[in-house]
Amino acid sequence: MHGELFTQLSLVIVLAAVFSVFMRLIRQPLMIGYILTGVVAGPGLLNIIKDSSGFSVLSTIGIALLLFVIGLELRLDVIKRLRKVVLATTTVQIVGVTVICVVIGGLFNLNRVESAIIGLCMSLSSTIIITSLLQEKKQISRLYAQIAIGVLILQDLFATVGKILISTSENGNSTTGIALLLARGIVLTIIVVVISRLMGRVNKIIESHKELMLISAIGWAFGVATLYAKIGFSVEIGALIAGVSLAGLPFTHEASSRLKPIKDLFIVVFLITLGSSLLPQNITGIILPSVVLTLVVIIIKPLIILFTLGIIGYTKQASFKSAIAMSQISEFSLIFITAALHHHLVSQSAQAIVGLVALMTFVCSTYLIKYDDKLYTLSEKYFRFFEGRVAKMEQKNATQTHPIVLFGYRKGGSEFTRTFKNMNKQFLVIDYDPEAIELIEKNHMSYIYGDATDPELIEEIGLARSKLVISNISDPVANEFLAHWLGVNNPTAVFIASADSAYQAAQLYNKGASYVMMPHFIGSEKISTFIKRSGFKKSEFSKFRAKHLQYLQTHYAEEPA
Repeated sequence: MHGELFTQLSLVIVLAAVFSVFMRLIRQPLMIGYILTGVVAGPGLLNIIKDSSGFSVLSTIGIALLLFVIGLELRLDVIKRLRKVVLATTTVQIVGVTVICVVIGGLFNLNRVESAIIGLCMSLSSTIIITSLLQEKKQISRLYAQIAIGVLILQDLFATVGKILISTSENGNSTTGIALLLARGIVLTIIVVVISRLMGRVNKIIESHKELMLISAIGWAFGVATLYAKIGFSVEIGALIAGVSLAGLPFTHEASSRLKPIKDLFIVVFLITLGSSLLPQNITGIILPSVVLTLVVIIIKPLIILFTLGIIGYTKQASFKSAIAMSQISEFSLIFITAALHHHLVSQSAQAIVGLVALMTFVCSTYLIKYDDKLYTLSEKYFRFFEGRVAKMEQKNATQTHPIVLFGYRKGGSEFTRTFKNMNKQFLVIDYDPEAIELIEKNHMSYIYGDATDPELIEEIGLARSKLVISNISDPVANEFLAHWLGVNNPTAVFIASADSAYQAAQLYNKGASYVMMPHFIGSEKISTFIKRSGFKKSEFSKFRAKHLQYLQTHYAEEPA
């Protein structure tokens, strides 16, 4: 049995390597090659994959590792800030797509229950494909990516509740089942968070041996994912929560980098397995509805998301890229429609339709996400209709030159803006927290709803001509991006950044930051006083910078430089 699985796995990996080389030669995404490998190796063609249960286990390992690594790199404060936009976007998109699919289902003689279930399948987006492509593009920390990931998490929760409703529909205990599920989930999450904090206390032991760190990370990921699966949630949610619970601990960066090669191998197996299940045996009678629903997923669904984000006030670029990222259906859709078929709520043709739509949207969305910058450039002028009031105000602010630019209003931003007002200096605040924007509006300050790592936005606001740039956000990726950009395009500007650790501060100083604020050293209050007294001269910050570097070397000599 095991020998047969090894033989099958060997054959499909060799086939995947051939497809990958071909995809690279024609400059196409490797992910398409993996999915096509599964289609060719599946029962519809070569029928290499016979041990479907064995491949399913390997795929589950890949999913768990991918989402665990994503969780390690997620920042809870970002998800918390975006909770309103994520909730609004997810709700509007699911309701809108489901209603449209019910109408389309009626045209193809599907009953309302069947059409609604298909609609829910169409509204879900693929966590695996989106996060894999975002990691490949190194844009997982961008604003649009954070919005997309937040929506994906909420979609998975909705889908989990829907799956519980289906599984409990026959005995009429759906309300009780959902209530018990949520209660178990809350209790388990509290336990996971408490234990993860205890792990933080022994991080020196875990960090002491690389093998110990790796096995501890994998054990935590699989253990937590299994516990969530046992109480009724999906492995995906459990693995993601396992990663998020460890995010920010000292050893997580090293653990994440060591896990990525292992994760990549299993994700390849997952995509191959997925491809093997996507080609129905008889597609003649389902081609037309599948094509129509595919158009809904890759055109109508992104337009709904684009419109929702525009109404809320996000820029066209952030809205467009978030929308494009979700232009496919989810692997969870296949699980969901299978559960519905098992409980006799849909027909086999409905399952086949969802499978074919999955194949077509996976392929299309891979190209859409890869080339989203070019697509945005070509279609940007047509999206003015989707801009809300806040975005239109941005156009006015972006055309002006601002001597002072402040990224992030919370956690000390108000202290800086108060100082700038007292100095009678013009300034611009950039933030993407809706609640922060409300406070900024009330104080009648110039602002832009945007992402610090958006090159287009930085060009538009004229950051190359600013004299003082302050990053009041603690995202190391964003701060290092700004430090590098200013070093190349505006080396005379004073750049003040924020950091949560000595290691982050040292990295920013190496990138050219004039000064790095840390909570336990000198924060926004003292720096704003210094700015008021000394102005924007970069030379005035030299002694502050030297004093801080000496402090870091004295107190944190053991941390990596």
